[in-house]
Amino acid sequence: MLSNIGVPGLILILVLALIIFGPKKLPEIGRAFGQTLREFKKSTRELTSDVMEEFEDDKNKKTVK
Repeated sequence: MLSNIGVPGLILILVLALIIFGPKKLPEIGRAFGQTLREFKKSTRELTSDVMEEFEDDKNKKTVK
C-alpha cells in the first residue's frame, strides 16, 4: 500500500500538509499522531499477552487432567 508512494509522493504529501496546517501546527499533529501510535502499540501488546496467558492457562489445564 504505502510502498507505491515513493519519494515524490511523500514530498507532495508533506508540502500539502504544510500548506493546509501551517508550520506551527504540523509538529503538534506529528506529536499527537506519535502518541496515538504508541498507545495503539501498547494496547496491542497487552491484548496479545492476555491472549497468550489464556492460551497457556488452557494448555496447562488440559495437560493436568
